[in-house]
Amino acid sequence: MSTGELLSIEPLELKFPFELKKQISCSLLLSNKTDNYVAFKVKTTNPKKYCVRPNTGVVSPRSTCDVIVTMQAQKEAPPDMQCKDKFLLQSVKTNDGATPKDITPEVFNKEAGNVVEECKLRVVYVSPPQPPSPVPEGSEEGSSPRGSVMENGNVNGAEFSNAAKAFSEQVEPQERSAEARSLILKLTEEKNKANQQSNRLRQELELLKRQGSKSRGGVSILFVIIVGLIGSLLGYLMKKS
Repeated sequence: MSTGELLSIEPLELKFPFELKKQISCSLLLSNKTDNYVAFKVKTTNPKKYCVRPNTGVVSPRSTCDVIVTMQAQKEAPPDMQCKDKFLLQSVKTNDGATPKDITPEVFNKEAGNVVEECKLRVVYVSPPQPPSPVPEGSEEGSSPRGSVMENGNVNGAEFSNAAKAFSEQVEPQERSAEARSLILKLTEEKNKANQQSNRLRQELELLKRQGSKSRGGVSILFVIIVGLIGSLLGYLMKKS
């Protein structure tokens, strides 16, 4: 804060939370603690980059005035986030009841004998505020979801174990499902093989039964022929005797 004889200016540094391709504004508070009307004018070393509203005006006795400084959207960041831009705020006593329309460049002309106070302001780029991290479901309100995991750079063992357990609980059902599918496929293949072997054994058994039936049928015919021959021979012998 600068306290001159005419105006108090706050702040003395114009701090812009720098972001690419985005207009950024900050404000100046001008306080007139005198009993006089004070005219002011704001100048900058880079007028194409900044917009000042109002850039000239009058501060009534014992009153304040807000000045808004807007930086146009920038396409690239300066090296090391350093800014060399400067502002100059000039103030001078003016006639009682003066209005902004009464303020001309001649009012701030020192060569005309006017007592002009000057205050230089510098521009500072700061990092934009980070959005708060979302609180996961099940965590207590107002507690940071990461604060308990990392404390002074050290990992909290209990929290790490809980996180690992939660992760494994999510992974295990998937692994179990994959194992179940693999087991089902294996059992299905074994069942198909067993059915094939059973059919093959059944066919071989049927073939053996058929062969056995033919074999038994052949023995019976031979037995009949032999019996017939023996009978014929006995009859022949009986006739001769």
